[in-house]
Amino acid sequence: MTVEANKQTLGFQTEVKHLLHLMIHSLYSNKEIFLRELISNASDAADKLRFEALANDSLYAGDSELKIRVDFDETQKTITISDNGIGMTRAEVQDHIGTIAKSGTKQFFERLTGDQAKDSELIGQFGVGFYSAFIVADKVTLTTRKAGETEAVRWESAGEGDYTIESVDKPGRGTEIVLHMKDGEEEFLNSWRLRTIIKKFSDHISLPIIMSKEVPAEKDDEGNETSPASLEDETVNSASALWTQSKDSISAEEYNEFYKHVAHDFQDPLTHAHSRVEGTNEYSLLLYVPSRAPFDMWDRDAKHGVKLYIKKIFITDDAEQLMPRFLRFVRGVIDADSLPLNVSREILQQSKQISAIKTGAVKKVLGMLEDLAENDAEKYQTFWEQFGNVIKEGPIEDHKNKDRVAKLLRFASTHTDDKTQSVSLDDYISRMKEGQEKIYYVTADSFAAAKNSPHLEIFRKKGIEVLLLSDRIDEWLVSSLTDYDDKHLQSIAKGDLDLDKFDSEEEKQHQEEVSKDFEAVLKQIQDVLTDKVSEVRVSHRLTDSPACLVTGVYDMSLNMERIMKEAGQSLNMMGMGGSKPIFEINPDHAIVKALKNEQDDARFADISQILFDQAILSEGGQLDNPSAFVHKLNGLLQSLLV
Repeated sequence: MTVEANKQTLGFQTEVKHLLHLMIHSLYSNKEIFLRELISNASDAADKLRFEALANDSLYAGDSELKIRVDFDETQKTITISDNGIGMTRAEVQDHIGTIAKSGTKQFFERLTGDQAKDSELIGQFGVGFYSAFIVADKVTLTTRKAGETEAVRWESAGEGDYTIESVDKPGRGTEIVLHMKDGEEEFLNSWRLRTIIKKFSDHISLPIIMSKEVPAEKDDEGNETSPASLEDETVNSASALWTQSKDSISAEEYNEFYKHVAHDFQDPLTHAHSRVEGTNEYSLLLYVPSRAPFDMWDRDAKHGVKLYIKKIFITDDAEQLMPRFLRFVRGVIDADSLPLNVSREILQQSKQISAIKTGAVKKVLGMLEDLAENDAEKYQTFWEQFGNVIKEGPIEDHKNKDRVAKLLRFASTHTDDKTQSVSLDDYISRMKEGQEKIYYVTADSFAAAKNSPHLEIFRKKGIEVLLLSDRIDEWLVSSLTDYDDKHLQSIAKGDLDLDKFDSEEEKQHQEEVSKDFEAVLKQIQDVLTDKVSEVRVSHRLTDSPACLVTGVYDMSLNMERIMKEAGQSLNMMGMGGSKPIFEINPDHAIVKALKNEQDDARFADISQILFDQAILSEGGQLDNPSAFVHKLNGLLQSLLV
């Protein structure tokens, strides 16, 4: 088959066209980042080759000195970035450049606002990489050959609707990208300008970045030219792995630029930790907390953000053993000196050294977050808004660090009645009433439902703070985090409330008298709702609402039941079905008082059913038969109006 027969013209994926248009217009004020992105990709390609060559040294094909090269041609108006890294096959070129196969793509486009400044941050967060070339180029030609392969492929596009791809000849592996610069971008066709950008953004990259340097002609003492002017290669960057350097020698800007390289992010990180551990298990780590959550944070198959190196050689960026799931947002590098270079995935999973490194890395990250929480509340609030739901997985997943993670948790509460999650468990404890032994909380499917839960009424009356939990993860959190600082976490919608210690003798006597007075009514309501409730009793938690539903101490909460059903889980199949809620009535409410004196059995049954259905709705639940509820309610209203 001829080369020409291999040439195809293909259309960009719709998302790519949209992204290209947005990026070119939104990032134009920061256009020099194109060079950073392309050099970063070249560095990644070299890292991947190093790793593959550990098992197959022949991939080097006699060329093991990995490097990146940057050239420019003023006459042709081109900039060329080339590497001798892993390269790509034809299929990989189409997968990585013709499409965007990222989780979160849909959410990304939904969050775009049309405001260029805001959208540029989002675009940077999404990671544009190769596409940044079109900020300054009106045509891009990419030629690449995969290590170990003989066929090369050329990809070319003007960044509009389509691209061409064809098989070509290329001596040696790696990738070469030629940018055909737009009119008006001549500033980049300048040696000093390119070197300045490389020093600014890519000085930390451990590979040498090579540019040609003009060497003037040599002359003798009499001024006669003894050798002509020539060009020689020069390494522009320091080519030293940043994490191996002393902290004192690294500037804040260098730390930030390395983060952008390793995380493929455009924004500065919130904070970082850099340390070296000596001893029998030696390793260095440089870890960052991003300022924004990545779009694939909730993708269970997404790779972790920490790269594993051994003796400065990249091994993998999919090392799940380096960071637990609840810290999956952490980005950075861990470089282990004491591990063998021929480490496999199985060895990683079973290695005691890796386990010890993970333990140390987790402690370092938690310490970093503790420091942020203690010394920069504003930054920590930014962190919590982005990653709070992930941190809440910590007590569920990491029993060893449960207390440390719990200290980092933040919640909304009745102290402020604001949905901002800013209250720590220590804050709550500091405000507990004298004699209060429990941390009270309520769970619901929304903040509004939690804030307006009828279960809060007695707590508001007595001035007892309650945590308002409305994130889905909260139900799993409280099932694992049952105690903190010797204080039990208690759902105000479960079991009996231990609040009688806050009642006066008159209140206690009143409750006893009312309970006795309503015994017959409770039995009659129980007969009406016999298939729906386990018990009917007088409520000591309501002050304004006529009724509410309560679950048993060891039963699944109503909110959790709803979440499981929405997820398509059968509670009966899981062995969790069959439990019925407790129905509590407020004897001081006018409707309940009227119900006590109701002589018509059918009307009594309708009112009881209406109160039960209302209690379900106030919990954020759904009725099995809404039309029956409306029919009974309309009938009751009609009888009042006649």
